[in-house]
Amino acid sequence: MERYEIETFLALAEELHFTRTAERLLVSPGRVSQTIKKLERRIGGALFERSSRHVTLTPVGRQLYAELLPAYQQIQRALGNASAAFAGLSGVLRVGFSAPWCGDLIVRAAGRFQACYPQCTVEIQEVTFTAAFAALRNDDLDLLIKELPVDGPEFAVGTLLFSERRALVVPAIHQLAAQETVSQEDLALLPLITPVGASQNFLDAYYPRRTPGGRSIPQGPAAMAWQEMLSLVGAGKGGTTVSARAAGYHNRPDVVYVPFDDAPPVDYAPMWLKSSESAKLQAFVRVLLEFAPTR
Repeated sequence: MERYEIETFLALAEELHFTRTAERLLVSPGRVSQTIKKLERRIGGALFERSSRHVTLTPVGRQLYAELLPAYQQIQRALGNASAAFAGLSGVLRVGFSAPWCGDLIVRAAGRFQACYPQCTVEIQEVTFTAAFAALRNDDLDLLIKELPVDGPEFAVGTLLFSERRALVVPAIHQLAAQETVSQEDLALLPLITPVGASQNFLDAYYPRRTPGGRSIPQGPAAMAWQEMLSLVGAGKGGTTVSARAAGYHNRPDVVYVPFDDAPPVDYAPMWLKSSESAKLQAFVRVLLEFAPTR
């Protein structure tokens, strides 16, 4: 098998969609179809069942995928190690995150990265609102996985990793806690607790002063870290906004996470100081994209 045939087969086996596979491989859907048909003729039978609605692997296709993927990954690791030896991919890469679900993604990516580039070590750090971008500026971190927007033009932003539905965190005793969803107009019903040290761009995106309809949003206390914000919400001092996924990580009896039905999602992406970009940073970003939920 040619390398492009292997990559096309593996990509289609994972995507089960000709258009998405073509986008992933940067070729046309027709090229994907031709490659698979050529491979099937050589093998002697169908690897995929195709209909107008679905693409699925045949039993032989599933067997080929299970046996071919480890071999392909081993080849990729070998090529990566050889390239790393010439590209200087060695040393420590310090990666930060502000939300635990980003930390989970980094841990998975770090395992693959260090297997591909054993000369590199990934150090993972949790950072708070205030410290996140300061850590990049002060050379305490090389890379940050965080919700957009960034904190200035000196930062580069990588490809979007995933998006999450936005939620409003309210005291369990508040009237909004009984609702299945809230709207952005409901932000006017309780003080909004904000993070200390966040940029104005970040505050405008997640902690507005007015609702879309023009109603004033009461300003509550500010907090240095997420657990402090949750304690303030639980004590009835106001509400705050966050990714709806936080409910699975920060469940408390005194707060309720209510999804918005009209707010834009929370977008997460890798970001770094433009002046600190390196080959190992870009290599890690490529591995992150392999594990990103949107992929």
